[in-house]
Amino acid sequence: MAWALIHAGWMHLLLAIINAHDWTMRYVTTFSTEVFSLLNSIIYFHKAVQELQRAHEDLSFAAFLYAVIGAIGTMLVAIGLSTAEKWRPLFHRYVRMGLAEYAAAISIIIFIGMPHVGELASLDRSTLHVSKSFRPSDPDRSMFFVQFWHLPVGWIFAAIIPGFIITILFFFDHEVSSIICTIDRYGTKKPGGFAWDIVLLGITTTLCGILGIPPANGLLPQAPLHSESLMHDEKEETLISVDGEEKVEHRTIKRVYEQRWSAFLHAAAILVFVSPPFQHVLGLTPTSVLAGLFMFMGEQSLSVNPILYRFFYLLTPRSELPPLPEDIKSYQGVHLYTITQIIVTVVIFIVTLTKAAPVFPVLVIILVPIRLLLMNKVWNRETLRFVDAWACRKGTPEDDKDLLADGINEKTGTNPRLPQETSGNV
Repeated sequence: MAWALIHAGWMHLLLAIINAHDWTMRYVTTFSTEVFSLLNSIIYFHKAVQELQRAHEDLSFAAFLYAVIGAIGTMLVAIGLSTAEKWRPLFHRYVRMGLAEYAAAISIIIFIGMPHVGELASLDRSTLHVSKSFRPSDPDRSMFFVQFWHLPVGWIFAAIIPGFIITILFFFDHEVSSIICTIDRYGTKKPGGFAWDIVLLGITTTLCGILGIPPANGLLPQAPLHSESLMHDEKEETLISVDGEEKVEHRTIKRVYEQRWSAFLHAAAILVFVSPPFQHVLGLTPTSVLAGLFMFMGEQSLSVNPILYRFFYLLTPRSELPPLPEDIKSYQGVHLYTITQIIVTVVIFIVTLTKAAPVFPVLVIILVPIRLLLMNKVWNRETLRFVDAWACRKGTPEDDKDLLADGINEKTGTNPRLPQETSGNV
C-alpha cells in the first residue's frame, strides 16, 4: 500500500502542475456529479448498517437495542441542530450559527455521555478502538514509518496501477466536493483553489503511505455540510427600471460566510484528538454513535441532491407537478433521466461490494463520455437542457452545440439548427 499511495501522491502533484481541473472537469456535467453524490450517500448508509450489524453480533440484545436508538438519536439530534439558523428569533444569531455549524459534534458529545447515565451504565457497549500509547496500533510494527524501500523494484512499478486508480478516485471526489460546496445557491464570491487543494491532497496521501495508514479524503459530504452550516441571509441592493425611472430594489439573498476560521478549528480539533491523551476520549465513543454520524452525513448529502427532488416527482400526481418549460411536452423524459441515474448508481454500488470494487472510480469517469456522446440519442435536447448542465461552468452541452452550429452556419449560410442535433425521443 505504501508505494501505491506514494505514486498517487506524485500523480496528484502532476495533476496540479498541469492544472488538470481546467481541461478535465470542463467536460463533466451534473449527471455524473449527482450520481457520484448519491453513491456516497448510499455508501454512508451502508457503513452505518454494517456498524449496527457488528453491534448485534458483539453485544447483548438490550445493548443492541440501545445501540440502534443511539445511532438514530445521533442522526436526528444532528439534523435538528443543523437547522438552528431557522430558529429565529430563538437565541442570538451567533448561538444559532454555532449550533448549526457544530450540530454533528454536539450530537456526538451528547450520545457519548448518554450511556453513562442511570441504568444505561450497566449495559455492555462497543467503543472505538484507540491506541493507549504513543506507538503504532499494529502490534507487529515497532516504528511509525513503513520500510517501503525494501520492496523489489518490480513491485514498486506494479504499484503504479493501484496508485492511478486511487488518484482517479481522489481527484474526482475532491473536484465534485468542491463543485458541490460552491454551487450558485451558496453565493460564493471567491474562486475555488482547485490546484492548491490537489497539491495538499497529494502531500497528505504520500504521508499516509509512508506512515502505513489508510489515505483520508473525507470531503464529501463534509464540504457541502460545511457550506450549509455557514448559510445566512444577506440584503442586496439592485437598480431596476420602472416606467423609465430607475429605482433601488432591496432583496434578501442567501450566501455563505467565506472565512477560514471554521476549517482551521476543524483541523485543529482533529489534530488534538488524535494525540495522546485525547485519544482516550475518542475511545469512549460507542460505535453506534459512529453509525449515527454516517447516517447524518448520508442524509445531509442526499438532502441537497437534485436526484432526490426529481425522485419525488415520480411519486407526485401529474396535476401537482410544477410546470415545465414550453419546449418540453411532458415529464416522461425527466422521469426516465432520474430512473437512469438511480439505476446507474445502484449498479456502481453493487460493484463496490464485489472484488472489482477498486475499479469503481473508472465507472464513474465513464459516465462523462456516455452523457456527452450517447444520451442525446435517447433524450431530446430540451429535456437534457432542463435536467443537466456543465458542473464547472455556465450553460449546458446543448448550448455549446447550438453555439457551434450557429458559428458553422454563419460561414456556410445554412440552416441555424443542424438536423442531427434534434435527435432524441424523450
